[in-house]
Amino acid sequence: MSRKTNEIRLNEDGKLVIMQVSDPQDMVYVRKAMVKMLDSAYDKVKPDLVLFTGDNILGNHLLDARFGTRQVASGWQATYDRIEKSLAHILDPLERRGIPFAMVYGNHDDCNCVTKQEHIEAYRKYSMCLPMNDSDHRVDCDTYNIPVLSNDGSKTVFNLWMLDCAWHDHQEDRGYAAIKKETVEWYKEKSAQLKAENGGKLVKSLLFQHIPLNQTLELLKECKPTKRGAVKAYDSNKYYCLDTEKASGFLGEYFNGCDDEFGLFEAIKETGDVMAVVTGHDHCNNFVGEVDGIKFVATPAASFRCYGNDQRGVRVFVLDENKPDEFETYTLDYTDLCGDSLGANLRYIWDADDKILEKGILIAGSVCAATALTFKTVKALKKIFD
Repeated sequence: MSRKTNEIRLNEDGKLVIMQVSDPQDMVYVRKAMVKMLDSAYDKVKPDLVLFTGDNILGNHLLDARFGTRQVASGWQATYDRIEKSLAHILDPLERRGIPFAMVYGNHDDCNCVTKQEHIEAYRKYSMCLPMNDSDHRVDCDTYNIPVLSNDGSKTVFNLWMLDCAWHDHQEDRGYAAIKKETVEWYKEKSAQLKAENGGKLVKSLLFQHIPLNQTLELLKECKPTKRGAVKAYDSNKYYCLDTEKASGFLGEYFNGCDDEFGLFEAIKETGDVMAVVTGHDHCNNFVGEVDGIKFVATPAASFRCYGNDQRGVRVFVLDENKPDEFETYTLDYTDLCGDSLGANLRYIWDADDKILEKGILIAGSVCAATALTFKTVKALKKIFD
């Protein structure tokens, strides 16, 4: 049974530590490297709240066999059961530690016969789960806000927006990446309500959604293919890199944005409450930039099953009541969290989808070692019996 309210309170020191986990994107037979990385992150950071920002499971492959993509189960119940088992890998550790969590969906979560509204009940079975949107049916169940209250609960100090921007149309069997008109209207209405309840003063906020807004493109600049860090655009032969005058961090792939036909970004600028738009989706990107006075924060994937790079990890945000107009953020990658030992490196290589060459070297080396050992054994036995 989930918590009764979305509200979160600041600690006695006036701070709140939020951990963002984006794109864990795994299944029933989870890659252990991710689980160990997240476990280490929870213990190291000790977050007050964990936010999963989409592609929390690999929803379109839940019914696959342990190896390969052969489907070994079918139907609604089998799919839902595997949703529960897949989510358990990332939610059970939070339940055991008593850490509250919430989420938004991504483009992979509902690519199956279980609807979002049915799917969300698998989250709500956990006592540490915030209830999310369980009443306003104008918008999706993962469109809601999380008020951050002062330590004594007397006032709202910050706010966290959680917005849906990705879904799968089951009738069309087609995925969509867009901000809905109802979402923009809901945001403007709710923001005005929070301002009124705060004596006419804006409640400073962070906005979380899965897919980046198209304004992210303004943080990139065209460059030569030979430039270090250059990435190729999906729709042309042009190459881009981060514009270091606007952003800092790591660009590992060209951004893949969502449609904002109904003007969420313009509404954010007009309202003035959002300090940063925080996203995932682009697995290899890890940067912070600014467009029109609003920060854009890209967080790398946590998943080892899907494509990624050595940026894999989590992002941390720190809100401070004494600094209401700003926030602190940083990322921790696998090495930061699991160390650089031989065992940790071998686990990373074996589980990470992008380490194909390294896997091949490991396997070839093991075969060679086994062959050499066998050869030595045969020689030793030959000496005994000759």
